[in-house]
Amino acid sequence: MIVGVAGLGAMGRPIATRLGHAGFDVLGLDPHAAAIPGVHLVSSLAEADFVFVIVPTDEDVAEVVDGLLTTPHPGQIIAISASVRPETCRALAEKAATHGVDVLDVALTGGIRGAESGTLNLLIGGNPAVVERSTPVLAAISTGRHVLGPVGAGQVGKAASNLIHWAEIVAIDEAMRLAAAYGVAPAVLRAALQEGGTDSRTLRELELMKFTWWAKDIAIAEQMAAAVNRELPVAGQSRRLMPTITVESIRELLSPEPSPAP
Repeated sequence: MIVGVAGLGAMGRPIATRLGHAGFDVLGLDPHAAAIPGVHLVSSLAEADFVFVIVPTDEDVAEVVDGLLTTPHPGQIIAISASVRPETCRALAEKAATHGVDVLDVALTGGIRGAESGTLNLLIGGNPAVVERSTPVLAAISTGRHVLGPVGAGQVGKAASNLIHWAEIVAIDEAMRLAAAYGVAPAVLRAALQEGGTDSRTLRELELMKFTWWAKDIAIAEQMAAAVNRELPVAGQSRRLMPTITVESIRELLSPEPSPAP
C-alpha cells in the first residue's frame, strides 16, 4: 500500500516517519518540508492508496482534497486528520464519494510525543467497512482507535477532547498558584496529586506542552456550539485565561522553588 501524507509539520513529519518504519511506501506533500528518511517528497499524492491530510485550516483541507479529486483514484481513502469543523468533513466526503473515493475523519489525540512513539489515540468518523480497510495504516501510528459515528463524528470527539484539555490546563495552573501562595510547592503537590483521583496525562506532562492551538480549538468548539444553540461557559473562561499561561510560566511554576504567585 502506498500511503501519502499531506502536511509534514509537527504532527505530519513523525507520522510519515512511523509509516516508513512500518514498511509502507510513503509519499510526502509539503512545499516547505525538509528531507525525511524513508519518505519520498512529491508534488502530487494521486497515486497513494491512503492519504492523511494534516494541514492547519478547513480551507487548507478543502484545497488538498479538491486537488486529489482533480485526478481521482477510485478506492483511495482520504483521512482528514486536521482539527476542522465536522461540516467540512461531511461536505468533502460527499464530494469525494462521487469520484469513488472514501473519506474518514481521523482526529489525532496524544500530541507530538504520541505521533513520535506511535501511540496516538484516534477518534474516527466514517463507514466502519472503510475503517476496517484502513486498519493496517492506522495501527502503525496508534494504540487506540475509536469509531464514534459517521464522517464528522471524529471531529466532534476531538472538539470535546480539546475543551477538556484546555480547561484542565487552566484549572491546574490556577490550583497550583493558589497552593504556592500558601507555601506548598507546586512540584511537590503535583507529585502527590498523581497518586489520587485528579491524576491525568495533562497533570503529568504539563511542562512538556506547547500551548499552541488553544485559540483555534476553542473557536471551532464555539462555532459548533452556536450551530446547535449551546453555551460553553467553561470554554469562554479557558479562552480568557489561556493567554496568561505560557511555557515559561509553567516552567517557573513547577520549578523546585517557584517564585510566589503575584
